[in-house]
Amino acid sequence: MTEPLASPASPRTRKPDWIRVRAPIGEAFSQTRQLMRRLNLATVCEEAACPNIGECWTKKHATVMILGDTCTRACAFCNVKTGMPRAVDPLEPQHVADAAAELGLEHIVITSVDRDDLPDGGASQFVKVIEALRRTTPSTTIEILTPDFRNKADAALESIIAARPDVYNHNLETVPRLYPTIRPGARYYASLRLLETVKRLDPSIFTKSGVMVGLGEERMEIHQVMDDMRSANIDFLTIGQYLQPTPRHAKVAEFVTPQTFSAYAAIARAKGFLLVASSPLTRSSYHAGDDFAKLRAAREAQLAKA
Repeated sequence: MTEPLASPASPRTRKPDWIRVRAPIGEAFSQTRQLMRRLNLATVCEEAACPNIGECWTKKHATVMILGDTCTRACAFCNVKTGMPRAVDPLEPQHVADAAAELGLEHIVITSVDRDDLPDGGASQFVKVIEALRRTTPSTTIEILTPDFRNKADAALESIIAARPDVYNHNLETVPRLYPTIRPGARYYASLRLLETVKRLDPSIFTKSGVMVGLGEERMEIHQVMDDMRSANIDFLTIGQYLQPTPRHAKVAEFVTPQTFSAYAAIARAKGFLLVASSPLTRSSYHAGDDFAKLRAAREAQLAKA
């Protein structure tokens, strides 16, 4: 019997031209990959299947993922593998600093897997990485993208704040209604409180958070998330299109149009964010160095008006 033809993809879920990127190629891309291998460093660029890896690695920009490549959580959107992580590598902080030096980075983004197995959630490793970078490449500005440190002592977060990164990022990822299915190991208001605490304890640190769209959220829910972020004094908002990394992950409910991303950006700026990055390919660390320069300029302009 002849099998029925598969039904065509919905216009809402068929990948549009504006989300397509070129395959990574070139000598600079290969050099960045070889450096990460030589120093035994994981990157979120590879582990999370970032669509911008070709562009960023060709420019010798890489987002280092510390604390190994295995996460203790299993979020429905994330391509990082889940399981029991290996022991923390004591050489990792210096390897990160060496990578920053060899790449000549003016700005570096450090993220990590969730390490719920560790007493401090891995906070002490973030501190050691920041300290190693300050020793080795003192002119490099440092942006961190941390887990939520849920159920860990307040001292874990406070130790990182005391190390004074230039930017503290923690992504809310999606709207509260979708947390049970998309981010089941986290709690929306706990993430908000974390960012609020950073700003309260050290107002000089820029705070940053991001959300994905196309998971089935409503526009007014995104507007509410913006209001919640501003209540927590978050400086910088990123909004990007969710892309399904494998068939076992959450499906794309919709490919949001560039026009809608522009509308989100306009609304966010009106709500008072210092900086907004909103486009289909926007990711937390995409163009992070350029954005940091814009953040500083925006703060200086804000202070000049005060």
